[in-house]
Amino acid sequence: MATAAARTMEPPCEITLENLFHTPEGRRVLTCLQCGACVATCPYGEQMDYPPRRIIALLRAGLVEKVFTNDSLLACVACYACKAKCPRQIDLTGVLLPLAKEQVLARHPELPAELQKALENKLRYGNPMGESPRKRAAWTATAGVPIRQLPTDPRPVDVLWFVECYCSFYPRGQDNARATARVMHALGVDFAILGNEEKCAGECGRLTWEPGLFDTLMDYNMTVFSKYKFNRIVTSCPHAYDAFKIRYPIVGFNYALEHTTPYVARHLEKLRPLLKRRLDYTVTYQDSCCLGRHNNFYDEPRALLTAIPGVKLVDMTHNRVNSICCGGGGGGMWLDTYYKTKGYERLSERRVKEAVATGADVLAVSCDYEISRFEDALKVLGHDKKMVVRDVMELLAESLEVQP
Repeated sequence: MATAAARTMEPPCEITLENLFHTPEGRRVLTCLQCGACVATCPYGEQMDYPPRRIIALLRAGLVEKVFTNDSLLACVACYACKAKCPRQIDLTGVLLPLAKEQVLARHPELPAELQKALENKLRYGNPMGESPRKRAAWTATAGVPIRQLPTDPRPVDVLWFVECYCSFYPRGQDNARATARVMHALGVDFAILGNEEKCAGECGRLTWEPGLFDTLMDYNMTVFSKYKFNRIVTSCPHAYDAFKIRYPIVGFNYALEHTTPYVARHLEKLRPLLKRRLDYTVTYQDSCCLGRHNNFYDEPRALLTAIPGVKLVDMTHNRVNSICCGGGGGGMWLDTYYKTKGYERLSERRVKEAVATGADVLAVSCDYEISRFEDALKVLGHDKKMVVRDVMELLAESLEVQP
């Protein structure tokens, strides 16, 4: 199983458009074959005037300024599909597209209102919902198990659980948080949270349009981390996992890092005897873009699901590396209104159609963005009576012998 980022790895340099071709990643961009695989695999490729292949061609020709005066890159949901299918293994999602998006923003300072509001809320409140930071840990009162908060009990701890925004504030995300707390408690994990001191990790700020916002959040979180002693960070959010793994090392992040799903899967033999309640569900699993396609955690969530007594697991037509994005990454969480005005099909609805076609009762996820997106898509399509959406942690908690 893949594990935490290595402590011995040298911090990566900050890549900019100016130094792009002086970096290993930038020199790889120049190896593009112009095969078009990036366009073909992109879920919104037909909507982009300047997909990755064309951006690279214009870079080579010295005409890339054309890209920056066009806003079609808003269709990029940072799903890593283009990177996964690139025969040259160019980091299109992590390097090329963010740099292009930043330049588009410089020439189009007014983003769609929904996205702009979410980014402003992150800066002001530390979360995209605009909720008071004082409410971030309110869900712990109904968790049913004790949850230590480091600001009030700063003793050293094994696991710093970085809960993130949707699991802290969104009602269905809080269900996931409570379930995760119960699972970790059942495993005897020594864990604690940052409580009201936690702020968004900021990954989507970097992969959408606001590197300055991302840097502000990154600096804040690194300062908070330095206050406490812990052995590893475990986060409920694949996007936060990516931020910590890929971006934060630039400013000295060298903590052991895991996502909750593979972390719990690593303790499966200890957990398995505790899963006594039979769940006679047919389950189909959504491979998260960040957790699956970008970090290759495909087997771990499936191992957890099949360990639950009674669960029958069926795959959708597009699964693993070919999975269809929920549409939430790269700022897509806050662009549904914009996409609707453009006449784009919502990716969450496209995906839900495949899920329902499997005949499953439950659509299981491991990403905090996906619960709200898929539940809404099921309602819009009239399938909310046929299928429910559950995080893997929720299903594990439901199967535990002792319920709160």
